[in-house]
Amino acid sequence: MLNQKGLNEYSPGEEITLFLIVNKYEVKTAKNGKAYINLELRDKSLVIPAKIWDNVEKYSDKLKAGAVVKAAGQIEEYLGSSQMRIDKLRLAELSDNVKPEDFLPHSNRPLNVMINELNENINSVGNPYLNKLIKIILSTDNLEKYIKAPAGKGWHHAYIHGLLEHTLEIIKICDLMYSFHPVINRDLLICGALLHDFGKTEELTFDSVFDYSDKGKLIGHIMISAFEIEKTASSIPDFPVELKNQLIHIVLSHQGKLEFASPVEPKTLEAIVLYQADELSAKSNAYKYAIAADKNKEGNWTRFLPLANTSLYTKRDISE
Repeated sequence: MLNQKGLNEYSPGEEITLFLIVNKYEVKTAKNGKAYINLELRDKSLVIPAKIWDNVEKYSDKLKAGAVVKAAGQIEEYLGSSQMRIDKLRLAELSDNVKPEDFLPHSNRPLNVMINELNENINSVGNPYLNKLIKIILSTDNLEKYIKAPAGKGWHHAYIHGLLEHTLEIIKICDLMYSFHPVINRDLLICGALLHDFGKTEELTFDSVFDYSDKGKLIGHIMISAFEIEKTASSIPDFPVELKNQLIHIVLSHQGKLEFASPVEPKTLEAIVLYQADELSAKSNAYKYAIAADKNKEGNWTRFLPLANTSLYTKRDISE
């Protein structure tokens, strides 16, 4: 078991020696013509940019995304954010007894509790066609990946079991809306919630680093989910065509707008509820972690966040 301080416990000016995983790296050229290595390193607590200015050839031959390294250097502040200057680095050895999963963040929710909730929600879908569809898709290897996968590479629920946590949050929001509007087809809505992000099990890689697979880059999780529903529904005798089309519509429209990569915009009651529930879960989680990541930054604001198109206010004690 790895036992070391987290990256988030260090401040600018401190010396640091930690085992970390290489998120990504590239050799670049500075304005003075000197080569240097630009990296992202991570542990469970944080992803941090890092630089190697000396012995570039020696280190560049050893590095690859997903490699575990022991890095020594100093935390520095650059443009309002922390980065690491690396003085020494080596690949982890077998005797170090560290592995890539030691450095990947995990959901804070107990896994057994989430799996029980997942099974309860699957069994709550009374429509026999939808219930069978879910159980076929979420079985064996698919289920294992669905439980383990993050919901994103770095914006929201970007940790092991994050997809499951995100999905269960969405279902709770959907059920709240159903309590207000019982005209909603709950079976259709919950089935859509369970399967809308299923494609992330193939869109993302998450064994050593969180990244996009070739299939993910070429097709994307929305279309992967839709194809899986189409294929599975076709294998179930007499699966109603209208039911299948509405379910696929929920999946295709769950990012809300064409400019947000939805192939279509929501056109049914269930589709608009799922889109808003997805948006609420994703944004709440992303903002929470963005604020926590910059909580020790000077002042009351995070750095500018391109995906939020703003900085976020970090002061939480409003009693003062």
